[in-house]
Amino acid sequence: MASGVIGTNHQTTTTAANFIPELWSDETIAAYKSNLVIANLVTRLNHKGKKGDTIHIPTPVRGSATAKAANTKVYIQSDTHSVTNLSIDKHYEYSVLIEDITEVQALSSLRKFYTDDAGYSLAKQVDTDISTLWEGLQSGTVGGSDAASWETAYTINSGDTALELYTGNASNARDITDVAIRALLLKLDDADVPMDNRSLVIPPIAANDLLGINRFTEQAYIGSGDAIKTGKIGQIYGVDVFISSNCPTASLSTAPYNTDRVGCLFHKDAFALAEQVGVRSQTQYQQQYLGDLFTSDTIYGVGELRNTAGVAFVAPAS
Repeated sequence: MASGVIGTNHQTTTTAANFIPELWSDETIAAYKSNLVIANLVTRLNHKGKKGDTIHIPTPVRGSATAKAANTKVYIQSDTHSVTNLSIDKHYEYSVLIEDITEVQALSSLRKFYTDDAGYSLAKQVDTDISTLWEGLQSGTVGGSDAASWETAYTINSGDTALELYTGNASNARDITDVAIRALLLKLDDADVPMDNRSLVIPPIAANDLLGINRFTEQAYIGSGDAIKTGKIGQIYGVDVFISSNCPTASLSTAPYNTDRVGCLFHKDAFALAEQVGVRSQTQYQQQYLGDLFTSDTIYGVGELRNTAGVAFVAPAS
């Protein structure tokens, strides 16, 4: 063989790049979709634009039926609606540098770890950004601290007879009960929130409480394996119940340093997720590292649409 000619007994970056990106992209998207829980329960919007854009979403006010008298004109409902401004202002990425990409390609389990981890990490961020908005429901303030933290969220009273507002600096959080769930549902009923497309998302610590509620264990548990794919663990009073580790923590910066966990009962129209880029994956050879840089990213925005279409509740951390 002539000097300086390396022959064909090797994998070039060109041949590797021909098939790797598509494979990694498909697996990352699949992992992203399978790990989304909360994002699947809200209004989803696709946006063709760029980061920094603002979407103006009209939120119509419910009208009412009007009696029709003979030989009279119909009554035209007034065009009253509020506008929600949703900014496409969130951009998150997951990157890993992999030396000798072709060796990793042969080890599909290692490749699968990176694509699963990318999908999981991005999905976790999206779910977390939506659950952060729960604090603003019922005219609350997102980002409140200490005594003002989750001041419009509820917990059950000590007698298990009615809801009471959560007190962050004293931590009156109590285990979720059948009475509490019915009272939360009543909050949505009184606000004229539609019966369909309601979801109850609970932190893992509250799942044990639900298992002690007869109505949940007797009539609701469906045992279909949905929990593995979507976080759905059952149904109670006609509402799908989901478990998510991305439920917020109502923590305090001062004593007693509570780490209570927050759940939420909400309608699909309470929140919106607008995606400018769902999930995209790219690979690029980095000669200085003799390896391939794999990056997945997503661009999106989240916002509250209907303030009374959901209610947050707080459960003790243990």
